[in-house]
Amino acid sequence: MIFRPFFDFEHGCAAYLLGCGGKGLCAVVDARESDVEQYEAFARSKGMRITHVIDTHVHADHRSGGPRLSERVRAQYCLHRDADVRRPFTPLDDGQEIELGNTRVRVLHTPGHTPESISLVVTDLRRGPDPWFVITGDTLFAGAVGRPDLPGEARENAARLHASLHEKLLTLPDDLEIYPAHFAGSACGVGLSGKPSSTIGFEKRFNGLLSAGREEFVDATCVVGAKPADFEAMMEFNRGNASA
Repeated sequence: MIFRPFFDFEHGCAAYLLGCGGKGLCAVVDARESDVEQYEAFARSKGMRITHVIDTHVHADHRSGGPRLSERVRAQYCLHRDADVRRPFTPLDDGQEIELGNTRVRVLHTPGHTPESISLVVTDLRRGPDPWFVITGDTLFAGAVGRPDLPGEARENAARLHASLHEKLLTLPDDLEIYPAHFAGSACGVGLSGKPSSTIGFEKRFNGLLSAGREEFVDATCVVGAKPADFEAMMEFNRGNASA
């Protein structure tokens, strides 16, 4: 497998390119609009074709490069089917598997940060049948979890987030690496680590929110700071409002 993180340390954002070098097929996850040419150039340097461009959710803190990248390379632009957007996209469902040669990507619907949030469990069949890592979007960070207030109904979304964590992500193997969409510097969570990756087991041990009961978790995660800068404008752009 070829796996390439793209970290923006100024804004605490992460995007990922992953796929099968042998078959020359890859996907880009959580692309930023400002970095579209970088993803194209890296894929080209490895002799890979980008077939899927996936957003783990409709982003609130930066302009997504997903639609633009998918148009430039003629790839599928993918979101969970619950996404509230005004542009065509390929709908993803819980449990669906995307095949990229020997690289397989299993979709987990993990609502809470937003209704359409997904995580992506990635397996390299050349290493074996067990998953290698999970891209967690804004559901689980290193040292924190996604904030539930941005779509509104913060307490209801916090309860959904608690269920997504305990029924989906925390059932994965402890040694599984996690790669979130953000780290310190982002306003999409509170108390994010400056470390851009972690493991399920490390978070179980040291991320205090994951050991909290449901009501304690809801109370704690609803205490958030200011919304991301230009929140409304970012949401309108990423939903496909032509005037944004």
